[in-house]
Amino acid sequence: MTSGRRKGSIPFSAAVAALALGAAALSVVPAQADTPQPAGKKSVQQRSTASQAELLKTVKRSTAELLSGETAAPTEKPDSGTDAEAGGEPAPETSGPSTDPKIIGGTAATLGEAPWMVQLHYYDDKGTTGEADDEGYFCGGTLVAPAKVLTAAHCVAGLDWETNGAVLGGTTQLPEAGDLHGGTATGVWRQWVHPDYDDAGYDHDVAVLTLGSALPYETLQPAASGDTARYKTGTPATVYGWGRTSSTSDDISPVLLKASVPVGADAACSGYFGGDFVPGHMVCAGQPASGQDTGTVSPCNGDSGGPLVVNGRIAGVVSWGVTDCVESGAYGVYAKTAAFAGAVNPRIDDANLNFDDKADLFARASTGEGFDYYSRGTSVGDRESVGDWQGVDLVRQADVNRDDYQDYVYRNSAGELYWWGYDSAAETYLDHKIGPGWGSLRNITLTGDVTGDGLVDLTANDSAGKLWMWTGRGNGTFAAKVQIGVGWSTYAVYGKGDYSGDGKPDLIARDGSAVLWMYKGTGSASAPFSGRVKVGSGWNFTAYATTGDVTGDGRADFIVRDTAGVLWAYKSTGSETVPFATAARIKLGVGWGSYSLLG
Repeated sequence: MTSGRRKGSIPFSAAVAALALGAAALSVVPAQADTPQPAGKKSVQQRSTASQAELLKTVKRSTAELLSGETAAPTEKPDSGTDAEAGGEPAPETSGPSTDPKIIGGTAATLGEAPWMVQLHYYDDKGTTGEADDEGYFCGGTLVAPAKVLTAAHCVAGLDWETNGAVLGGTTQLPEAGDLHGGTATGVWRQWVHPDYDDAGYDHDVAVLTLGSALPYETLQPAASGDTARYKTGTPATVYGWGRTSSTSDDISPVLLKASVPVGADAACSGYFGGDFVPGHMVCAGQPASGQDTGTVSPCNGDSGGPLVVNGRIAGVVSWGVTDCVESGAYGVYAKTAAFAGAVNPRIDDANLNFDDKADLFARASTGEGFDYYSRGTSVGDRESVGDWQGVDLVRQADVNRDDYQDYVYRNSAGELYWWGYDSAAETYLDHKIGPGWGSLRNITLTGDVTGDGLVDLTANDSAGKLWMWTGRGNGTFAAKVQIGVGWSTYAVYGKGDYSGDGKPDLIARDGSAVLWMYKGTGSASAPFSGRVKVGSGWNFTAYATTGDVTGDGRADFIVRDTAGVLWAYKSTGSETVPFATAARIKLGVGWGSYSLLG
């Protein structure tokens, strides 16, 4: 199979007069919480996003060009070598794949079928008055959390989505003349591209956009690591997108389309595409194309970044295919989401106190004053006071409602558990009482999405040695507790995130002999943790905290304080058998002995 067959199913490039979207600016403005509990607690978290007027201008100009059909012709994305279809001449080099929109052989999808589907609009006028150098791109994406979109890396890499992008959700129609058809537009706050993404071969073709504000629509979760059932040959799947509907026209479909395609065998795709197809990282779907529109069902240019859905999960992300999408025998190729769960999932649940890519630390001084300490990757500093936290005996951090504002969950001396979370309507942090009767629990930890439904769950053990789990509902409330273990009376439990590298949150437990263990997450609600793995002995520290990825490498870390008041971070290795590099711990700072509470 020659490299000349390869083409990205991605954004189209167009010479248009683009309006640059103003970058959202981080604004740290102290704001007193309404009815604070305890008195004096205050918020320092606040961020802004692009105004609706700015976003509307960007989307309006974008869709005007889309609907006019002024898109560049799709180009192939060759690797190297010769193009057999071009008479054996060297394959031309391209600056990147270009796209335009529609599923060939598709039918209209309703909003009820795909409430999580979003449009990604990008325009950059390059700061010049002329239009010749302007860039415009369009892709699909999937809302995987209220403020997170999963899409293709080739839709994001090399572009400044914060400055020039807009995301539109809540509609199946492309905007027209500024009409969003009931949808909601928001800006992009951060972008993450898989670090191993290969723009020549489209390997590791996944990316995550963090939105400037949460979208109020249902979400859809990616397939979990180790999932094989969704990838069995012949399994029914559905692909969604606004991509091209014909191999002979660049005209765009104004409505969201869907198409049913069976999951293909790796051998079939390897047989057709040769080394361009990477088994294990890619998955193909659909019957072999017929060579013409009739008889072909396939994603095409402009569908890039959209989901391949199998049994209610995202099994793939539209990645690449052949030029014009209907060449006889061809398949559509997708990034296999199960293969990248270990890298993607921590980027979906990565909220922190100052909105960068590193988890931060809450600490209470002996005076009762609380501080947010911001991570610098190898140290913590730049603290900000968050008021009076006396009368509190436990603080945990978690993005309870997945709006990418880090929330605080705390317990007071009366045994009442509270969620102190950001309220977008009130534009401040507000207290929400989870309930009374939590004082009898020895430890409480919000490990993350243990059950695989995209929401944060709570785990705790009591004095009788029973281990319990409360499934989160995403609104600060939890389902009734379920017992998941016995014999935990001598254990202290911790955890926030994935330590084993598979994308599933794990539980850390320290027994009465100061031995540390890791219980690997399974993603199952009925049996959320597997057998334990010994981390090591001698874990006699004066304080422990699990806030997530402190170092910014995409893996959760474990923070401890020693008897000399030195704060250390044990980095996760991403290994199931040796989860922490104990010999390579990071010294975060000194003088922490006076702090009475870490979380």
